[in-house]
Amino acid sequence: MQHGTLGVMQGYRSDTYGESFADVYDDWYGEVSDAPATVAKILSMASGGAMLELGVGTGRLAIPLAEAGAEVVGVDASIPMIERLEAKPGGRLVKTIVADMAELPLRSDQFSVAFAAFNTFFNLPTEAEQLRCLERLADTIQPGGALVIEGFVPPEEGLADSGVSVRDVTLDAAVLSVSRHDPIDQTIMGQHIEINSSGVRMRPWMIHYLTPRQLDSLAVSAGFVLEDRWGGWVDEPFEPTGERHVSVYRRVQKIGSAH
Repeated sequence: MQHGTLGVMQGYRSDTYGESFADVYDDWYGEVSDAPATVAKILSMASGGAMLELGVGTGRLAIPLAEAGAEVVGVDASIPMIERLEAKPGGRLVKTIVADMAELPLRSDQFSVAFAAFNTFFNLPTEAEQLRCLERLADTIQPGGALVIEGFVPPEEGLADSGVSVRDVTLDAAVLSVSRHDPIDQTIMGQHIEINSSGVRMRPWMIHYLTPRQLDSLAVSAGFVLEDRWGGWVDEPFEPTGERHVSVYRRVQKIGSAH
């Protein structure tokens, strides 16, 4: 089958996801992954240093990290997401920055750990933007500091070209999920279509996924080396045929650096 190039969804911006999902994010994705295990692992890696969360959203991870005494900066392109974070108990403990992950406005050598949980890094819709993000992280993470990225592992047999599924059905509403996949570009774009008595609400999303090997290559280009890889946040062994990975990269100190 011939696959056309999907490219980036027309009109899709860095804040589109947050604008579309902020009002339902906690209800739909509040338990999308093991938050306590993630928080414990990041705290252990930071050793008391400052930490940066990419795509902080409504603070599912950043708030408990800050409540544990950590210095946490959360970056998100979406003002509605940040507003919901700041309105929560403990939300003001997190320093928030509204910015595109690919254009991080942060000073050099600022963080001991930066992380992107679940599939957040893949929300950057092109490889060029992913590389720019990694290059900015290589500058803002301290020499020897860690970058942790969690992502799904694309199955060896490939992903379906397209799909329609029912996400939820209630007495007065239904949510359908529609997606289209381009295996050449490794891009998936979709819509969550919410239908209720008030009408129809479209919630667009898109990702550009990478295999672990591709992510490693991109990280090396930006100045990182792979240190470890697990199948989860409690050091589960990584299996190439598993569903996800948690990859730990270290910033390489550049030759001739004064640090």
